[in-house]
Amino acid sequence: MDMSTTESVKEELMKESQTFRDLVHQHQTYEERLTELANLTYPSETEQIEEVTIKKKKLNVKDEIYAMMAEYEKSH
Repeated sequence: MDMSTTESVKEELMKESQTFRDLVHQHQTYEERLTELANLTYPSETEQIEEVTIKKKKLNVKDEIYAMMAEYEKSH
């Protein structure tokens, strides 16, 4: 997928799929929390564990997003 195709597929899925919108929102929420954690000068052990956990969850969500986009592109 080139960049223009990627953006057009993403736009279409944002319009058509609540599941896709939910995944994108979840990804953004994880990104915001990671930014907060990255700005901590001395994160606690719990916060460090949370950061690692969120990074893994964010990556899984990203994989789901791209899988949906690839499936959409194949079917259209």
